[in-house]
Order: sequence, then C-alpha cells, then structure tokens
Amino acid sequence: MFTLIDLPYKSLAPVISDQTLSFHHGKHLQGYVDNLNKLIAGTEFETMSLEEIVRHSGLDPESRAVFNNAGQILNHNLYFTQFTPAPHSGLDPESPLSKQIVKQWGSLDSFKSDFESKGVGLFGSGWVWLQADTSGALSIAQYAGADNPVAHGLKPLLTFDVWEHAYYLDYQNKRAAHLSALWEIVNWTEVERRF
Repeated sequence: MFTLIDLPYKSLAPVISDQTLSFHHGKHLQGYVDNLNKLIAGTEFETMSLEEIVRHSGLDPESRAVFNNAGQILNHNLYFTQFTPAPHSGLDPESPLSKQIVKQWGSLDSFKSDFESKGVGLFGSGWVWLQADTSGALSIAQYAGADNPVAHGLKPLLTFDVWEHAYYLDYQNKRAAHLSALWEIVNWTEVERRF
C-alpha cells in the first residue's frame, strides 16, 4: 500500500505558489497514489517497490494503467524531494556531479540552458530528466506521460515537470519562465546524493 509522501518543506513560494503546491502534491499526486493502490490490489505488483513496478509493468501492454500511475508517483516523489526553499547553496563545484556536468557540457550554465531547452521543446505533457548510466555518464532526456529513466535502466537525478498542472496557475502558458525559475529552488545536495 503506497501513501502520499510528506514534503520536506512548507513552501516554495514564490517560485511555486502555495496554491500550486497544494493542488499538485495534495490532490494530483494523491490521485495517482489512490489509483495505483486500487490497480495493484491482489496482483503480482502489490508487494513490489515503485521502481520494480515501473520496470516490470512497462514491459506489459496490459499493465499500462499500472505503469502510468506508478511512474507518475515515482516521478512526482523525485520531483518534490529535489527542492528546497530559496535561498540555498548551489551545486558544489568540487562534487563529482559538478565535475561530470562541466566535463560533458562545459559549464553549469550550459547544462542549465540545454536542460531548459529540452523542457521547452517537449511536445505535450511529460518530464525532462538529468539521468546517469551505470558508468556515470550523464544525459538529458525528454519523456512523455509517466515515462522515466528507471523504465530504461538509467538512474534518475533531476527532473522538471512539464505537465501544465505543474505551472499553469503561476505561469499560465509560459513554460520557459517556469523552467528557468525552478533553478532557484533545486536542492543540489539531494541531486548529488542521487548521483
């Protein structure tokens, strides 16, 4: 039985308003949790972790509803736990993650620009991810719907939600402005830990 995660903060305003946070976490994510619990009751998925459900249900077309709900819970859990109220410390330039980003993109600013561009360029609803393979090589990927790096055997590090419910109350149709503002609340310590 899955439950709604507790948020590690009270507010992320003004980057994400309290109204959006309440709706996105308390109602939208709660809906995925409730749906998944109903879908997996009495099935092989009932005793699996979210990651295991995503890996196994994504292979079976008949388990698409299970995959969609489990994927969205996993995505949102990673999304909500990667933030911290501003101001906060940035990415440690001496960390392994920082060094890998600089190695592959030349600078943190270049990485951010590429990440935002991929988020803006994702048609429709989905997620933009920083992910790592088993060797530690990084890549930025666009995933539609509930898809995510776990479903592809990769490690999820950082994600921005580009479904309209994540930003429309605060930014209307200005997805680019929303993505740019999110850097102000990224908890780089958590992202480094995931790496």
